[in-house]
Amino acid sequence: MPYTTILLDFDHTLLDSDASEAAAFEITMRAAGVGDPSTVLDAYRRINGALWSGVEAGAVRPDDVRILRFEQLFAETGIDADVEEMAELFVTSLGSNGDLYPGTQDVLEHLARRARLALVTNGLSDVQRSRLSRLGIETLFETVVISSEVGVTKPRPEIFRFAFERLGNPSRDTAVMVGDSLTSDMAGAIGFGIDSCWYNPHGLDRNGVEVTLEVSDLADLRSLVSN
Repeated sequence: MPYTTILLDFDHTLLDSDASEAAAFEITMRAAGVGDPSTVLDAYRRINGALWSGVEAGAVRPDDVRILRFEQLFAETGIDADVEEMAELFVTSLGSNGDLYPGTQDVLEHLARRARLALVTNGLSDVQRSRLSRLGIETLFETVVISSEVGVTKPRPEIFRFAFERLGNPSRDTAVMVGDSLTSDMAGAIGFGIDSCWYNPHGLDRNGVEVTLEVSDLADLRSLVSN
């Protein structure tokens, strides 16, 4: 049976977030006086990843990541720069860099003609809103739910409830969550009682997580709205 409500993740599902982050980090570290940003990139990724894991666990607020990642990075690496200034530059640069994965817009337009779409993302409001505006895809979604705006993050059921309420509480029986994260998107869908579609382009292991569907190519999402 085709799905009539589709919730989609943004980072690493629709958007090449790695490219966006790499460009923003390069700009920010150059401004901070780091001659070779690659020398501190691994430290940044470890710190940032741990903080966003804390966001999923409910121990860290999304907006706190903005400053904390650079406070911790500068303390660990000895970078002498204004933390708040660099944090804001990074956020601005994230919003102005990065593109959708190839073919994503065509897939979204196909889905939007046949189902109701909602974007549900754990992210910073100004970053995600800037990206959506720049990429021109916001109108394809009936609602956009950003964790830092609603005060709750995936995988908690409340963020899915926000999306469903804004959509007029459609039937969960014909709804599916699409995303790349087992711990955020898939776990959230399972906890909220809707089907899950794992976007897994790199052939990763499910680690015991039961998902309804799995796709390795975004083009395969077209099957969600056809018999």
